[in-house]
Amino acid sequence: MNEKMDRARAKLRGDGIFGFAEFSEALDGVLVTVSVRGLPENDTGFFALHIHEGSSCAGERFSQTGGHYNPKKVPHPRHSGDLPPLMGCRGRAYLSVLTDRFELKDVINKTLVIHSQADDFHTQPAGNAGEKIACGVVEGL
Repeated sequence: MNEKMDRARAKLRGDGIFGFAEFSEALDGVLVTVSVRGLPENDTGFFALHIHEGSSCAGERFSQTGGHYNPKKVPHPRHSGDLPPLMGCRGRAYLSVLTDRFELKDVINKTLVIHSQADDFHTQPAGNAGEKIACGVVEGL
């Protein structure tokens, strides 16, 4: 049976960080919704959010996530996996964004990563976003 998936989910985990991301097919792209708690304090209150090419959150500081998902080999912040930052609010964050940078099928088994700092949107190759502090594998539903 070859059913088309129209939803996916990633359970985000880090040191004291818990949350989830939902991915849903929409008319003009993919709707990505993230809800997370346990974010640490940082100097800006923003946290970079990226889809990475790896399929595992294993390794020290989530080292097996690899680099940003970037199948078109374009500069940052035009990677398919570049998403808007999370804005922390007393350790929590919520984000919902529509994107046409990828199709849902393209990010199944990729990793979603929260970084410790804001993305500066120009430093190559990844926006000087700090260490990886939470990760989840995108799984089709």
